[in-house]
Amino acid sequence: MRAYQNRDMLKKDLAPPLPTPDEVEGLLHRLWPIMRSITGAGQRLTHDILGEIVPLAHTDFATGERVFDWDIPKEWVFREAYVVTPDGRRILDAGINTLHLVNYSRPFRGRLDLAELQGHLHSLPDRSRAIPYVTSYYADNWGFCLSEEMRAALPEGLYEVVVDTDLIDGVMRVSDCVLPGEEEGEVLFSSYTCHPSLANNELSGPVVLAFLYRALAALPRRRLSYRFVLGPENIGSIAYLSHQGEHLRRNLQAGYILTNIGDDRPLCLKKPQRADSVAERAAIQAFTEAGIAHRAIEFDPRGADERNYCSPGFDLPVCALMRSYFTESAAYHTSDDTLDFISASQLVAAVAACLEVCKVLEANVTWRSTAPFGEPFFSRHHLAPALSTPGGSADQQLLARRWLMNQADGRRDLLTIARRSDLAVSLLAEQAAILAEAGLIIPESDHAAAPDLPH
Repeated sequence: MRAYQNRDMLKKDLAPPLPTPDEVEGLLHRLWPIMRSITGAGQRLTHDILGEIVPLAHTDFATGERVFDWDIPKEWVFREAYVVTPDGRRILDAGINTLHLVNYSRPFRGRLDLAELQGHLHSLPDRSRAIPYVTSYYADNWGFCLSEEMRAALPEGLYEVVVDTDLIDGVMRVSDCVLPGEEEGEVLFSSYTCHPSLANNELSGPVVLAFLYRALAALPRRRLSYRFVLGPENIGSIAYLSHQGEHLRRNLQAGYILTNIGDDRPLCLKKPQRADSVAERAAIQAFTEAGIAHRAIEFDPRGADERNYCSPGFDLPVCALMRSYFTESAAYHTSDDTLDFISASQLVAAVAACLEVCKVLEANVTWRSTAPFGEPFFSRHHLAPALSTPGGSADQQLLARRWLMNQADGRRDLLTIARRSDLAVSLLAEQAAILAEAGLIIPESDHAAAPDLPH
């Protein structure tokens, strides 16, 4: 049977396995303490751990390499960083809380009075107990982050400051994995691995991506190929596009950036730049049919890597899939974004929701009728009941066949027919396979020429 007739993902007895909450918790706790950044050993260790689930291939971009308008920065080496108070107490120890150090801080050792030290401290005046997440990837800075309460309590005197880091010629890693399908066309799932000690904004996306890979890999067949990408936010996707952008322009049918997907809000789909894309339509159709609470918001150039995939030179059909948009969460980029802020059950639900999207994408074939001149004589093909009686599933099946034969003009995909008919994609896909077996429709990719008018 042709791959377009593959219904494996629609069969309940072949449902891909979901992770258990204990598996999710275990992975989160292994990844949480790692000092991550856009380069360095922490990022590579993160990829190694995720690579136990996803067989990642690594691409290392060398320091100084040009990727479009960007240059790959020097690799950041972190060993330790802390401050000693005038009375000898060690505080702001990045070995205890990675958020205490401004990420990518340049090396520094010295003694400063409180006034001098204050110029290198960062806190949130309106969030007295939260520690902010601050970065300085591309400038010569060092600094520490702390709560406003702690900052206000610092005594006068001399402070010893240790920032034991280095900037070296090294690499920035982007990793990917492709699950091959039986036909042309790809689906992208991407997330980033560069934030330390942030659960929702950092770990939720890669964890969902890893277990989604495992579920899809367990299927005996896939019509489409699935591409999984992990790297540092922003510059990572830019670098990846410098290598794979042309391939994605030719082959990508839909893409989803996974981020901020572990909190207690309903799912939120940020639409691509490209209007009415398959990525957008498939997700909304899947969530609606599965009864998954969701909302959709319009594209804007803030957020995560979707802004690069949707940039004018590529204009790829890539959404962001999240729960809280970054502007909606007070925990975003602060120490409040802990493992307690997210839940394993929400991450398992996110994996299940992504699988529903994949089911719809697998089914979304564009069909062309081989008998386009009027409705076919279904009874000749044993596709209509011998007796016409009201009600029952047979009526729905026949209705789906009628919609398919009427709409299969080689231009309307299954998502378009589902939206217009108000019938489920799973029902339409099932009946399309039956019509294809009867020779009444073919996928548009197999179409050679319009049929001659019968005599």
